[in-house]
Amino acid sequence: MTRKKTSNRLALTVVTTIFFMWGFLTVMNDILIPHLKSIFNLSYAGTMLIQFMFFLAYFIMSMPSGKIISMFGYKNSIIIGLFVTGIGALLFYPAAAIPSYPLFLGAFFILATGITVLQVAANPYVSLLGPSKTASSRLNLAQAFNSVGTMIAGPLGGMLILSTTVLGASKVAEMSQAQKLAYQAQQAQTVQWPYIGFALILFALGVFVYFFNLPEVVSEDELEEKQEKVEKYSYSEALKHRHLLLGVVGIFMYVGAEVTIGSFMVNFISLPSIGDISQNTAAQYLSLYWGGAMVGRFIGSALLQKLDSRKLLGIFASISAGLVLITMITTGKVAMWAILAVGLFNSIQFPNIFTLGIEGMGKLTEKASSLLIMAIVGGALIPVIQGVIADHVGIHHAYILPLLCYVYIVYYGFKGSKIKSKPQTAQAS
Repeated sequence: MTRKKTSNRLALTVVTTIFFMWGFLTVMNDILIPHLKSIFNLSYAGTMLIQFMFFLAYFIMSMPSGKIISMFGYKNSIIIGLFVTGIGALLFYPAAAIPSYPLFLGAFFILATGITVLQVAANPYVSLLGPSKTASSRLNLAQAFNSVGTMIAGPLGGMLILSTTVLGASKVAEMSQAQKLAYQAQQAQTVQWPYIGFALILFALGVFVYFFNLPEVVSEDELEEKQEKVEKYSYSEALKHRHLLLGVVGIFMYVGAEVTIGSFMVNFISLPSIGDISQNTAAQYLSLYWGGAMVGRFIGSALLQKLDSRKLLGIFASISAGLVLITMITTGKVAMWAILAVGLFNSIQFPNIFTLGIEGMGKLTEKASSLLIMAIVGGALIPVIQGVIADHVGIHHAYILPLLCYVYIVYYGFKGSKIKSKPQTAQAS
């Protein structure tokens, strides 16, 4: 028994490294958004295509990722995910060399495809790596290290990519076509070497996991189904569970709100009416938003040992909604610090919605996980919608969209996540 616990503890340590890496890479998007906006002279809506392509991969690749796990198991799926993510990072080199915005978007999609495989494999893996009653606590702990990556990405990415002087749209417009192309190439190349470094780290992690004795953990019901070699239940069967269906919507709303706020953060707090600072300086503040999520997850992991996860989710979502509302009705430092503080209360929301969504799903856990990860497509759609709104009314008032998202999560936490009944297909045998 002691040996098994030690093995699970070591496995959790290794997997949290994966959480760290995909958190880091996801927040690098927030650094690239203002950078590529300047290089290619994009509108807010056009720039949000970065997040659209990145999170579209979650929607398209979640079900195939579930099949990969069924075929190869959690460990091998994590290795596959790391290598695909590394290939996506390598594609940033030719995208910057041309430079080509469509090729950048393709690289984002491949990168996110690998992260999707990692998400579909790692989230339920952590949930199953111990007693079900402490699953939320474990996943919050793993997500806390994800937030360490998101916190570091802001200042490091700002230093690596946003440190060069970026010309305004009016200055670029005065250039000849040849000068514009030369300027675009020079600015785009600042992306190349950082992403080559990220690719090498990802490949090294994949090799490490291959040689590490990561235990294959499955529930008894899933093991029985694999032994029978029969695909008994469908995704539609899983969606008959009301708490899962509403949880899928909850993940869609949460990721949409979190990504939207992060994506617009640098542009928003650099506005003269808000922070009146440079984009490079604003990128340093981005680490406070993601760092707040890290602190909140460590705190949340401890709180969830004793407090009800549904109530805590509802409370945190209520505070997030209140902070976004304060941002919308104020200006200056109050608006800036209110939106930054949202990160602290974002902390427990994703892992809580996820674990509440797969609660009691038994043989349907794998499919439930794929559906919940699929819902991360909210990070593709909601930022684009906010980009359209921002182009018409400005970033400040466009925050109505994440506000509505948090209102829904309040409902899910207090009411929608409750299991009304347990169909026989979800019960343990």
